Amino acid sequence: MNRQLLVFIPLAMTAAGLAAAEIPRDTVKLGEVVVTAPLKTDPDLIPLNVTQVTAEQIEDSGESSLLPVLVSKVPGLFVTERGFAGYGVSGGSAGEVNIRGVGQGNKVLFMIDGQPQWAGVFGHSLADTYVANGVERVEVVKGPSSLLYGSNAMGGSINLVTRTQRQDGLTGRARAMFGSFSTQKFALSSGYKKDKFSATLSGQLDRSNGNRAGSAFWLANEFAQLKYAASNHWSLAGMLDMTQSHANNPGTIQNPLENMWTDIFRGTGGIYVKNMYDKYDGGIQGYINWGRHKLDDGNTPGETPRDYLFNSTDYNMGFTAYESFYLWTANTLSAGIDFQHWGGHVWNTNKEDVNIRTSEAEHHVNEVAGYVMMQQGFFNEVLNINGGVRLQHGSTYGNVWVPQAGLIVKPSQTSQIKASFSKGFRSPNIRELYLYPPANPDLKPEYMLNYEISYRQHLLDYRLMLGAALFYIDGKNMIQTVRVDGRPRNVNTGKFHNKGFELEAAYSILANIQASASWSYLHTDSDNLYSPKNKLNAEVTYSPGDFSFTLEEMSIWSMKNGNPNGATESYSLLNLRAAYTLGTTVPVTLSVKVDNITNKHYQIIYGCPMPGTTIMGGVEFKF
Repeated sequence: MNRQLLVFIPLAMTAAGLAAAEIPRDTVKLGEVVVTAPLKTDPDLIPLNVTQVTAEQIEDSGESSLLPVLVSKVPGLFVTERGFAGYGVSGGSAGEVNIRGVGQGNKVLFMIDGQPQWAGVFGHSLADTYVANGVERVEVVKGPSSLLYGSNAMGGSINLVTRTQRQDGLTGRARAMFGSFSTQKFALSSGYKKDKFSATLSGQLDRSNGNRAGSAFWLANEFAQLKYAASNHWSLAGMLDMTQSHANNPGTIQNPLENMWTDIFRGTGGIYVKNMYDKYDGGIQGYINWGRHKLDDGNTPGETPRDYLFNSTDYNMGFTAYESFYLWTANTLSAGIDFQHWGGHVWNTNKEDVNIRTSEAEHHVNEVAGYVMMQQGFFNEVLNINGGVRLQHGSTYGNVWVPQAGLIVKPSQTSQIKASFSKGFRSPNIRELYLYPPANPDLKPEYMLNYEISYRQHLLDYRLMLGAALFYIDGKNMIQTVRVDGRPRNVNTGKFHNKGFELEAAYSILANIQASASWSYLHTDSDNLYSPKNKLNAEVTYSPGDFSFTLEEMSIWSMKNGNPNGATESYSLLNLRAAYTLGTTVPVTLSVKVDNITNKHYQIIYGCPMPGTTIMGGVEFKF
């Protein structure tokens, strides 16, 4: 039986730029004793639309933040930016991720090795914490992932899979980059492996003055991981990831601000145990994600600065247990349970006396869920049919059922057709339920239904990949703020319908010349910000000998960016990366990247001009 046909949740996959690249599966390789993250599903063949961004693509990008890499590699995904460095939180922040027009209000779930990452009080992602440090690859699911992951995976999921040391002995790398706006980026990582034990340790530090006065930013990240293969059937591991950042926000051109800043500390930790036998495998994982935030909302020029700071602490903890059974030929039955406890505390402190507290509030929410999935292959697995259902209970909203169903047809060894139906949902967060005047403790979850079909074809001995996907999204019960008896109140009234398509191609022209391109089209009937109607990405890489050159283009058409007169934003960016590797005993790579070569002026968020041409240069050592 081919275990790679472990299929859990429906939707379709077209992997841009991967061609025939094979991503390591989530297993313990018995010969090498390599322990990898406890992922609930094999993303390579699930009938969801999945794009995998590899370690090589992340490293070649020269980016320390993962979000710009995802925008360039994943069709249908877009991220808001307000400047050259840093996303921030609170008013005027950026880093909002949407997939196929779904994302506002934290409808895309971020995870590290399957551990959910979002602030327990406000329910939003912390964009500055999603860094390249310690990341081996990123798996982006375009479409509901709620069958496996529950709430917040309504529009999709993004899983950061951490790095595993596979080479015996001690290895490492160090990188330093310098560039526009006095920007400095440093990264150091090392790994060690001996027999059944492996460890990785890495750190990252970024500093920049930003492209506007008052937009300085710095960030530090530390990552550590220990793994041990106790036997051919059992393994265990633990990880810790921490981020500290400070972001200044100058406001918009129309409404400038002074003294607006945010201080963030985020940490996440987890431990897991896995088993793997011939007839079954699975694991159990415990995790905690916590944060401490402090911010000054600033003041307009000439206005008296505020005399207080906003403070919050939050947590998001739980465990997941799952097991898959291989009962007969081409069959997989999987079941699991999840428990999550999240919440936090908010208050204001007087700047003169931090012991004076006001506006204090503290709340928490419990969620428990169970799911079951089955996949069956027919006709020598030319046809695979799968389906599943999840029942989730929340202490604030009751029960939610999440069904999914899909199929995969392989007309030939080089082609694949996928079709699916899936449901996703997002439970209301603590701010929407309990904090500030619009709060409504009777809110119910938002949800959407997703329908999709896709086709993928490999040609020319897998040197050419062509893919296409069509989707239709029906969103209901969206939480909106309306006037009830003259007062603002959050209610479940919103609806939206999104539809569109995505086209992709990747071509290995010669051994040292590769090209890829994707085009995504979105039509929505809602007033949806930061969701481009058209998004085009194209890339050509030429690698003669020890040199490597990459030319990248991205075009955005008809995107609403908050312009009060309703005008949309359109722009095209051209970027160039070049690198040279010296084949010495200790390999040294010199690199330079020039972004926005044509010095295009544009605003992703209205009133926040993006930088013109920027240059970064650096050096990297490997040992």
